[in-house]
Amino acid sequence: MSPKKSKARGGSINERIGQHYSSLSKSHKITADYVVANSFRAATMSIDELADAVGISNATANRFARALGFDGYPQFRAELVSGFETMLAPIEELRSEISRASSSSEVISRSLADDIANLEITRREFRPEMCEHAVNMILEADRIYIVGYGASAYLGGIMCHALTNYCDSVQTNIGTGGSAQVSRTLYKFTERDLVIAISFPRYSSDVVTLVTQAKKRKVPILALTDRPASPVAAMADITLYAQTKPQFNSEGIVLCLIEAICAAVANQSEASVDIAAETTELMLPWLHHGKK
Repeated sequence: MSPKKSKARGGSINERIGQHYSSLSKSHKITADYVVANSFRAATMSIDELADAVGISNATANRFARALGFDGYPQFRAELVSGFETMLAPIEELRSEISRASSSSEVISRSLADDIANLEITRREFRPEMCEHAVNMILEADRIYIVGYGASAYLGGIMCHALTNYCDSVQTNIGTGGSAQVSRTLYKFTERDLVIAISFPRYSSDVVTLVTQAKKRKVPILALTDRPASPVAAMADITLYAQTKPQFNSEGIVLCLIEAICAAVANQSEASVDIAAETTELMLPWLHHGKK
């Protein structure tokens, strides 16, 4: 029985448990209670891990899956994972990486090779007209607010730092009082401003909410994300994509895209050389000159 068919016949895991709960054995009811209370955690677990967490044998865990109408634990877990795919992708990738029993040097080499491949895909799918439009949006905006949470907040901070010299007003949500404070700031934004949304798996609901609010106020949206199915892609006026692997350390690809955008902004900005010279002169007291 495929996971897709099992869902059509029996509904979600919680629905299946509800349908079969009264007929389950004592150990199976304990397992069912654990799964209902810890559905996401259970979705990350192998049969060994679930059995250990509940205090049952692997055979009992397998019988529990069959008692719910599945062929076995793999089909049960596949159904449990349904709906959590994006959030679980980094965990599954890490589990797969660990199972290879690779040396540290092999992991580093493979990770670098993956990053190079992803950068090449990003470059190959590059759309010049979209990038030109994105750079013009940045340079023409009266005010810019960069929104990102999790690792994307730090990437937004780097982008904010890079754009500050070439744009009159650039803010980012990093270090603010939370999404409510950002919402109050964005409430003042108009069609002359710009919101840059950085959103990669795992997608933050706060970013989606804030972009939705900005869109309702007709504030232009520039999205940096990974795929057309991303929740912010459809709301953005312009979307630039970075190919990322489903792993915890995919931020390097996004950073490369941000650096490329900022380099184009600097290139197209008026008096960019004068700005760079003046900025360096202002920073001289804090720069190390070496021994004279």
